[in-house]
Amino acid sequence: MGQQEKVATSLAGTVSEEISASLTAVDEELARRYPGDPGTRQPVHTVYVPGDLFDADTLRSWGDRALTALDEHAPDAASFADVLGIADDLAEPVYQRVRAKLEREPVEDLRVDFEDGYGPRPDAEEDTAAARAARLITEAYATGTAAPYMGIRMKCMEAAVRDRGIRTTDVFLTGLMEHGGLPDGLVLTLPKVTYPEQVSAFVRLLEAFEKAHGLPAERLGFEIQIETSQSILAADGTAAVARMIGAAEGRATGLHYGTFDYSACVGVSAAYQASDHPAADHAKAVMQVAAAGTGVRVSDGSTNVLPVGPTARVHEAWRLHYGLTRRALARAYYQGWDMHPGHLPTRYAAVYAFYREGLEAAAARLAAYVAKAGGDVMDEPATAKALSGFLLRGLDCGALDTEEVTRLTGLTRADLDGFSSPRRAALTVTAP
Repeated sequence: MGQQEKVATSLAGTVSEEISASLTAVDEELARRYPGDPGTRQPVHTVYVPGDLFDADTLRSWGDRALTALDEHAPDAASFADVLGIADDLAEPVYQRVRAKLEREPVEDLRVDFEDGYGPRPDAEEDTAAARAARLITEAYATGTAAPYMGIRMKCMEAAVRDRGIRTTDVFLTGLMEHGGLPDGLVLTLPKVTYPEQVSAFVRLLEAFEKAHGLPAERLGFEIQIETSQSILAADGTAAVARMIGAAEGRATGLHYGTFDYSACVGVSAAYQASDHPAADHAKAVMQVAAAGTGVRVSDGSTNVLPVGPTARVHEAWRLHYGLTRRALARAYYQGWDMHPGHLPTRYAAVYAFYREGLEAAAARLAAYVAKAGGDVMDEPATAKALSGFLLRGLDCGALDTEEVTRLTGLTRADLDGFSSPRRAALTVTAP
């Protein structure tokens, strides 16, 4: 044993107490504004279906149409992999997982659309469609045929359509209550938000509904759709999107990038409107920084190039969609929009290839971190959080299996939750 070190201090104990007291308000602000990841599953995509087209078999129809597209244009693993450039060792497992997903759970998040995809309709017609959506969604959850997440996109808070958007929200939510209550997977999407005050107004609407039905405060959350330049950079030069998150008062669950509205807003010509345009990259980077640590998730947009027509044209659209999805995943945009059933095969192929390619390396790094083995990379707690988050997202979407992750890491699902997020760990502990 070495010589016992003498420990000496120079400051009175009151100094620490005074400093802590001076930072109490900051501590509270940090906890309120930056609670961290919510610990819930994030869907890999959102599917939009116009309110007049949504019906009881929409989800199954999308899955069947996607499977038909595979049968017609890529009937086996080798042909599918050849189209998309998937490595030989991943071709079969990715293809089989994609087909299984389309049979089991073709859509992870569905929004019945009463905005651009629906357009202006007579009030009575939209009332009926909103009430019908509430009934069908309730029935889907009751029968176990629902997507994990379902809800509506109402019209925005701009003056011309504000009253209609408020009424559709009221009709839909009231219908859910009359049919048994709000489902756990309910999601609302507020489009074309330009000013934080529009977010505040929607919060007041949801507060009024909760009070009218005796619901717990903040039971209703919503996504904010970023479709205008003013939502990224306000007139005073501030990042309006960050203020929008604050204006949501803890109710914001996501920021969804609107590829085509935003592109048009900043003057991008139609031929170049895409999610990989520099203007799109800038907007999403601002969204990502604004949302970091707040528990609000960021979603990429969509492509309007549909995989329809002759096989050669379908393959071209598939390659585009696959590439855009892989690009988004590398940039930590783990969710996007899909506009057609034919996009589902490439959505899941891109997601599954991404997680399966990274499985062994992520598992080895996390196992080494836990064992303090080091290796040629010295990881920190933040990286362990990222590694566990990677594995958890792969598990949630079906790219990975619990057994293989446990075998490679020596960790249980609960262990991964603990590394990823305190809130996720708490959900795991309290789950029935």
